[in-house]
Amino acid sequence: MTRKIAFSLLVLITSQVTQAQYKYPATPERPVVDDYFGTKITDSYRWLEDMNSPEVQKWFKDESDYTNSIVKKISGRDDLFKRMKEIQGLGGDQYGLIRKVGDVYYYTKNKKDENIDKLYLRKGKNGADVLLIDPSTIKKGATITSFIISPDNKKLAVTISQDGAEVCDLQIMDLESKKFLSDILTPVWSEFPFEFTPDSKAITYTQMVTRDNTSDDFLKNMKSFLHVIGTDSKTDKILASKNNNPELGILSEQFPYVTFSNDYAYILLNIGSTKNEEFSFYAPFSELGKSKINWKPLIKYEDEITGSHIIGDKLFFLTHKNAPNYKLAYTSIKKPDFDNATVLVPENDKVIRRLRKSKNFIYYNLSDGINQEIFQVNAKTLETKSIPLPVGSNGCYPLSPRENDDMLLFNNGWVTPSTDYDYNGLTGKLEKSTELTSNGAFPDFGKDYVAKEVEVPSHDGVMVPLSIIYPKNIKMDGSTSCFITGYGAYGISQYPYFVGPSLMTLLEQHTIVAFAHTRGGGEKGNKWHVDGMKAKKPNTWKDFNACSEYLIKEKYTSKEKLIGNGVSMGGVLIGRAITERPDLYKVALVEVGCTNTIRMETTPNGPNQIPEVGSLKNEEDVKHILEMDSQSKVKKGEKYPAVFIRTGINDPRVVPWEPGKFAAILQNYNSSENPILLHVNYVNGHHSSDLDVTFGDEADMFAFALWQVGNTKFQIAK
Repeated sequence: MTRKIAFSLLVLITSQVTQAQYKYPATPERPVVDDYFGTKITDSYRWLEDMNSPEVQKWFKDESDYTNSIVKKISGRDDLFKRMKEIQGLGGDQYGLIRKVGDVYYYTKNKKDENIDKLYLRKGKNGADVLLIDPSTIKKGATITSFIISPDNKKLAVTISQDGAEVCDLQIMDLESKKFLSDILTPVWSEFPFEFTPDSKAITYTQMVTRDNTSDDFLKNMKSFLHVIGTDSKTDKILASKNNNPELGILSEQFPYVTFSNDYAYILLNIGSTKNEEFSFYAPFSELGKSKINWKPLIKYEDEITGSHIIGDKLFFLTHKNAPNYKLAYTSIKKPDFDNATVLVPENDKVIRRLRKSKNFIYYNLSDGINQEIFQVNAKTLETKSIPLPVGSNGCYPLSPRENDDMLLFNNGWVTPSTDYDYNGLTGKLEKSTELTSNGAFPDFGKDYVAKEVEVPSHDGVMVPLSIIYPKNIKMDGSTSCFITGYGAYGISQYPYFVGPSLMTLLEQHTIVAFAHTRGGGEKGNKWHVDGMKAKKPNTWKDFNACSEYLIKEKYTSKEKLIGNGVSMGGVLIGRAITERPDLYKVALVEVGCTNTIRMETTPNGPNQIPEVGSLKNEEDVKHILEMDSQSKVKKGEKYPAVFIRTGINDPRVVPWEPGKFAAILQNYNSSENPILLHVNYVNGHHSSDLDVTFGDEADMFAFALWQVGNTKFQIAK
């Protein structure tokens, strides 16, 4: 129902607050009617999309202040934050990305009493830490997103972000003096690769048109450059771009990036997007010196290849073409022929994922959706063998793929902190890591918590995997609170990983944690992804609701104790879950969520989502995009659960107005006594590498949820 003009004084009744007590910032309705191929949709909050408007900026600030005025008063909120920090500290120093050149190791490390990663080196695995970069000394709010070392081991290139914006400066350090050179390449995206040439005199990188995430040019028309170190970046040579290479068919929303084969025999041009499938070109390395590279087609979308690596004259690749569970094959790089390639691992009842390489070997995983085995293929002899790791979620990455076969392997479980292993593919030596690995001592969480894997029938009878982590001492009578999360997009799988300080803190509050492996993800292969995208996207939130209903039916929890969660594209999942079944959840936590898909294509990152959700230019796609759109499904007068919507003001992926509009319509239309709050973080983007920022947001969110499900430790004092 529409918000009343007059509000009563705040009165606490049985630790719950009535709707009249929530005096939200005023949000006027200014209807705009859009006609989508004959379907008219009224959007009363279009005005909130102008993030440069002082009125809109004030509205976000008012919402932020209002939310903080409530959440910060919840008893137990500060204890949650402190406990997250304590659990993080129990793990000791945490290591991030590790690279090796010669006998020197370079790595990011977060010390147990610090909140951001710093970059270090050590000579030899047992050497002393030498601090190279403390990002906090560069700029307030700065964090490291990635780094590489030059082949001659004399330079380091690093990307620096600020306040979670993900738009970075690429800087180059002289390792002898430990000082940055004058070269600053900007703006670049946090996830785009960059690479030194073999003589260490130049670097490839992909440049964005602008760092302004409100600009229509943001994340569009990017260019891949070659920068000669020590020269003016304005003279950098374009390696590939939409305008410079119209013959390649690069779309404005795709991003070109250049890398080199292990032996530097080839230049590789990859055209990135949200599609899982690769689209790439190649050329002999000698072409790098020419004014314009003569790129030759290598991998096309129709090859349905999701991973590829070159070793010697072989191109190894993973494809789901005529193989929904994937197959591993190879062809000659000199004359690629994917249709007649040699199959090394045929499709089987397990899903083949995670293709990696070292100097002489290819590595892949066989997954049952939860557990994963790692296998190694000799690139010359094609001999295949299993690497003997414990049962669990196993992964690996190379430390120095051009130089040797040193690998870092890791074994994970939901309540089992990662165990790292050092492995050499050439010798087969496998041993637990004693250096460059966590030096703390977590308690044995397995003594107190159970991780259970089940499958749940969805609306159409399809069995959906559900992971349930719960305290051993719970009563199966529906009295336990439960947090269930899901994603279901881009073919991304939610394999078991240590739930970490935040969710472990939630478990300690006698709350079940569950992961719904819905369609749209990749747990059951490519078909699992396809069955949760575009026209079949409703399977994603229907699978999620089915998993929630199972938890209630089996008495793990009840409707009055159930907390639903979705992040980013998982915003479609949780937004549609509560608009289709508002009665099913007591609380919904929507984190940086896509809740207004019908308007998403108008955002800078929107065109990049077309492969996953469809395009507004296609009449058939529009029907499906409308079905995904949570905002237009909110009904006036409906009783919605308590909703906590989180956004970062610097978010470049999901623009803040998208979750903001969802909060606005829910605040105006909700007729239940449950609060609808918009949490706005002004030092964050889509996420943050600063643990204090991350834990602060999660403490607010979990305190709100526990308050709403009636946990007596988390209430607002009378």
